[in-house]
This record gives sequence, structure tokens and C-alpha cells, in this order.
Amino acid sequence: MNKKLLFAFLMLPGVVFSQTRKYSNEFLQIGVGSRSFGMSGAVTSSVDDVTAGYWNPAGLMNMRTPTQVSLMHSAYFSGIAKYDYGGLATFVADNTAVVGVSVIRFGVDDIPDTSELIDADGNINYDRVKSFSAADYAFMFSYARNHKKRKTNQDGLSYGGNVKIVHRKVGEFGKSWGFGIDLGAQYKLKNFIFSVVGKDITTTFNSWSYNQDKFSTVYDYNEDNIPKNATEITLPRLVLGASYYSKFGENFGLTTEANFSFTTDGKRNVLIPADPVSIDPVGGLEANYKKVIYLRGGIGNIQKTSDFDGKLSYNIQPNMGVGIRLKNFSIDYALTNIGNQSDAIYSNVFSIRLDFEKKK
Repeated sequence: MNKKLLFAFLMLPGVVFSQTRKYSNEFLQIGVGSRSFGMSGAVTSSVDDVTAGYWNPAGLMNMRTPTQVSLMHSAYFSGIAKYDYGGLATFVADNTAVVGVSVIRFGVDDIPDTSELIDADGNINYDRVKSFSAADYAFMFSYARNHKKRKTNQDGLSYGGNVKIVHRKVGEFGKSWGFGIDLGAQYKLKNFIFSVVGKDITTTFNSWSYNQDKFSTVYDYNEDNIPKNATEITLPRLVLGASYYSKFGENFGLTTEANFSFTTDGKRNVLIPADPVSIDPVGGLEANYKKVIYLRGGIGNIQKTSDFDGKLSYNIQPNMGVGIRLKNFSIDYALTNIGNQSDAIYSNVFSIRLDFEKKK
């Protein structure tokens, strides 16, 4: 089967999966921003730019400039799938709050649709082959503010939240709409920052509907059942984090961070598997020179595997990245492995950020 076509139908719950899926909306766990990829996603405490709208909306209060825009692009599975992100955030209400919007798309385009290849007379007609896209979209609307006793960049508490709309579409075969809420907080204490993020705290529901006419020809021919409308859910996830910033002389600095992700959808193959809560730790660091040049590294996706002899071992996914900031323009790059050590599938991730100053 064509790889693109197979990938598309794997996105249809009710076709190959049950109506309640354990791994729902997994494209929202990939992440955004090359900085975060280079640090293996260990950024919920130290994130301080527009990408905080995804990682921890409370971090929007630490933006260095009044308005920021960020864009990211990457490709997966040898270029079959494209992953894109765009974000905008700006201070409002006399700089006492931040509002932001983020858009994410993960999709496969130009998939051949051969369901009508054979006409009514039983003849093969390649002119009847069309193409379609299978894509997941997320629209996040963020709001953040400081606790009334805290001023920007001073010690204290900041908090925020996301309202997100999820839309998934597989050509004319099926589509879904979903809704969810995230909440996050950061607490700064000297060189430490502690964070907590609750993703999908209300449980995100995706309601699927299928085009019965599109399926009828294939399913009737195989004497199978046409898929019914379905609902998939994304259970809550809690992420705890802590970061520390240290300075060496006048020019060098180092940020270290650790995050612990608590999933509530049953036993997963992570460092601490359990039912119903599993814990997945990640760690990252970021060194900078005059906050202009950045070097990053991280480890994550710690999984237990076994070989043919049944011997157990742990695989760790390493990541690395670099970045440069020139006045109000930043460009970041990360080399990330979406597989594991034994089956490395590396992807190049690029992102840019523009900072806009207010007119005096």
C-alpha cells in the first residue's frame, strides 16, 4: 500500500482503532520551537517567548519585548509528513497581561485516492484517480498575567491558560472537531523557576463524522461495515518542571531544566510505567554567550526494550540544537531523533522569531 495512503487511514478512528483511543491527538505532543526540540522538550519552566503559548502559557509574561512572532517548519518520515507552527503574542492592558494565538498543522499532502479507479463497467481508468490531504490542525488562544504582587522579571507567580480547538480532516473520508483547555503556572525564586502545567485538564473530546457515500463502494464490495461516527478522548496530562540559571563571568550563562510528565491514560513504555499514571522525565540544558549565541542539548524518550534473547535495556533519545539572536531577529535549529537509538530517524527543525518594540 502507498505509504501516504496508509498514514492517512491511520488517522481515522473507527476504521482501524476503537472509538476510544489511548493515544489521541498525539500530534499535539510533538512540540513547537527549535529551542525546545534541542532541549528534548524540557522547557516548561524556562520558556520565556511566544512559544510559551504551547508549552506553558504562564511563560508569556516573561517575553523580553512587547510583541513576538514565531514560525517553525519540519518534515518527518522522509518528507512524507509536514509539521508547521506559527505563533503571535503581545502585551495588553498596560503590560499587565499577554494574549496570544498559536496555529499548528501536521499533515500529509498529495495522497492518491484510488477508490474510484475502476468505473461502473469494470474498466481501470487512471483519470479517475484524485489526490487529497490528511491533516491535523490545532488553534490555541492563550492568556497570561502575573500575580498582583509580582512585577515582570521579579520573583513571584505568573499563570495562564489556553483554549484550544482541534480539527482533523482526512480528505472527503472523515473529519473531526475537538475542544480542550490547558492551564499553567511559573514561580520565580531568584535563579530558580518552578512550573506546573495541566494539559487537557477537562479531557479533550474529538467528535468524528464520516462521509458514508465515500466509503460505501469499497465497504460494500468487501461486505464489511461502514464506519460509524465516533468520539475519541485525550485524557489529562500533568507536567512538573524546575530550571536553574547560572552565570559565569560577564559573558556566559547556563540554563538547566528537568521536566516530569504524568500521563493518566494507563501504562506507557516510559522510565516509570504504571497504571493508570506513568511518569516520563526529560532533561535539557542551554548555554549562551552574551545571550546572542546558544548551544543546547537534551535527553528524553527513555524506553525499555528487549532484544531477541529477552535481555532488557534502556534506550535514550538524544537531541541537540543551536541558536543565534541578532537584535530583534532569532533563528534556531535542532537535530532531533523521532525514533530511538536502534532505529534513528533524524529530523531537521528550523524556527525563527521576530521581536517588535513599541513606538516611543
